[in-house]
Amino acid sequence: MTEHSETRIVPYTADLMYAVVADVERYPQFLPWVVALRVKSRTIEGGREILLAEMAVGYRALRERYTSRVVLDPARRTIDVAAIDGPFHQLENHWRFAPKAGGAEIDFAVKFQFSSRLLQAAAGRAFEKVLFKMTDAFEARAASLSQGSA
Repeated sequence: MTEHSETRIVPYTADLMYAVVADVERYPQFLPWVVALRVKSRTIEGGREILLAEMAVGYRALRERYTSRVVLDPARRTIDVAAIDGPFHQLENHWRFAPKAGGAEIDFAVKFQFSSRLLQAAAGRAFEKVLFKMTDAFEARAASLSQGSA
């Protein structure tokens, strides 16, 4: 199992950072490894929005598709994602956004393991590299939105 977590202070509001990460339909526009994304369903449960999203990712010659359950909680500024179908034995990530003076604190944690040892050996390092750079990509997106170049 590969795990990574980080906490970062950014000069953007917690609401903006939450909105950027919650806007899954736009991932193909600014996350370089996301080839396609389709929301299969969307429901509201107790103030939280629950999405089933199918994502296709590509990194060099590797292409994989998987479906995740995404739980968006705007009141708490949290986003929890768990793969439910695809090449993973386990894939989950968790986002927390808290207001801080002059910006926001982002807590991000991810853990994953491919179902196949062969796929883990072939793709594990590349996938790890991509996932560990996620906060960079979301921060860059927030910068472009805050400058009005969405």
